[in-house]
Amino acid sequence: MAYTVGLDYGTNSVRCVIVDVADGNELGTAVYEYETGDAGIILDPADHNLARQNPADYIKGIEATVKEALAKAKKAHKDFDTAGIIGIGVDTTGSTPIPVDKNGTPLSMSDRFKDNPNANAWLWKDHTGHAEAAEITELAEKEHPEYLDKCGSTYSSEWFFSKILHCLRTDPKVFDAAYTWVECCDYVPAVLTGTQQPDQIKPSRCAAGHKAMFNADWGGLPAKEFLANLDPKLGELRDRLYNETYTVEAKAGDLTDKWAQKLGLTAGIPVAVGAFDAHLGAVGSGIAPGKLVKIIGTSTCDMLVADSSQQLADIPGICGIVDGSILPGFFGLEAGQSAVGDIFNWFVNYVAAGSHEALTEKAANLRPGQSGLLALDWNNGNRTILVDQRLTGLLLGQTLHTKPEEIYRALIEATAFGALTIINRFEEYGVKVAEVINCGGIAEKNPLLMQIYADVTGREMKISRSAQSCALGAAIAGAVVAGARSGGYDNFAKAQAAMCGIKDVTFKPMAENQEIYKQLYTLYKQLHDAFGLKDSSAKLGDVMKDLLNIKDRANA
Repeated sequence: MAYTVGLDYGTNSVRCVIVDVADGNELGTAVYEYETGDAGIILDPADHNLARQNPADYIKGIEATVKEALAKAKKAHKDFDTAGIIGIGVDTTGSTPIPVDKNGTPLSMSDRFKDNPNANAWLWKDHTGHAEAAEITELAEKEHPEYLDKCGSTYSSEWFFSKILHCLRTDPKVFDAAYTWVECCDYVPAVLTGTQQPDQIKPSRCAAGHKAMFNADWGGLPAKEFLANLDPKLGELRDRLYNETYTVEAKAGDLTDKWAQKLGLTAGIPVAVGAFDAHLGAVGSGIAPGKLVKIIGTSTCDMLVADSSQQLADIPGICGIVDGSILPGFFGLEAGQSAVGDIFNWFVNYVAAGSHEALTEKAANLRPGQSGLLALDWNNGNRTILVDQRLTGLLLGQTLHTKPEEIYRALIEATAFGALTIINRFEEYGVKVAEVINCGGIAEKNPLLMQIYADVTGREMKISRSAQSCALGAAIAGAVVAGARSGGYDNFAKAQAAMCGIKDVTFKPMAENQEIYKQLYTLYKQLHDAFGLKDSSAKLGDVMKDLLNIKDRANA
């Protein structure tokens, strides 16, 4: 019997799964909620763009979840033996860079900076660097447009250099104290393998390629001169970063004696190079060419792969095209929405009294177009295809009779319209979407949302068999890095064939709903272009009246 451990570091918690390599069966699971901040996030009431995390929570999460998951596996399965653990995989949020010293220790763990939020991990959803992102984009347009071609034409405030440059501008003491900056997905495997010193870390291909403009075509990271033109100190940092990256089939190192004793495992177990949660969530959902995987949570990530032996057009507005970022031998294409679950949580927590369950039940009784409402899904900016974190949400069509469940449904529909916009952009540039597989808690728990997504996109919505697809993807990476000789697999295709699956229940488009949503999507696109494009010629004079006409027909 062979098993692997998958560690999945999300926005609010870390979860662990113990997986049977033979069939992907999850034998034990555990979740650790981050202790620091608000639901694990360090916030600033004076700046809604700030979102940080305490790296100490990441380390606590390893011991807490692995021990609990192993204990559950032992209790539930008499034949389970920890000696059968052959590999470990790790995924995390990103870009979530951490300022570290020469030993690879986060600055937040020092007495000098323990109370300074800037010395913590800069969570993916931190947008404080929006001005710096615009500056990076503007300079790249002038000096190195090829950098932008591979990351959707615009550099984002969610990404690596925007955050570091913002730290340099606003807290030079932290920047100067940092020897370098390390992505969370590189930090956790380094901790487990005792390779925390920056020159020993094996940087993740997906993190470097999608968030730090790393590409073999120009020799790796952006040129030192380019970074120095943003700030001389940023150019100097370039020498303390990295020149090589690794895919998830590579080994970050072996589990140390120290961590083996802590966890009750065998020392020397191989630990895979880390990757982002969405990328390994796609792996755990069975991604392959033509299969779009939507990881739906607080935000969404939309993942596709294409054979890297074939030429692929650059696609404006997506989060990058990176060779080997999801599966070795394939281009990884990433897109997504900056808020989905976060929008629903905002409405429930700040606006409407009640619960998600109650609002969903009432919203399910409404017909498409019946409320006369239309929303934009930009409450946390737009990740794709506009790549503008300074955009905000919008709700149109309210009257004195508008009810909370009508707004709740309109917010779900808005995220569906955003999802369709992303699919359309991929297909406009020749990347076909033949199948859609969803994963994440919302896809698991909300059939109304899945049906609306099917009706809006005109595609059947399938759901990954695993409720922990990201953690399963990490476990699959552990099985591949262990190799066939140890009871694992020698490539991802074989591992996915054995360990992945789709739920029996799917959601197919309803023709009568599709017709109404086509009309609403036309209006959504008018709002999308009018408010999102700087040079838009979109006219909005008829949108309210058109919404009322759709409403009247729906209520006739």
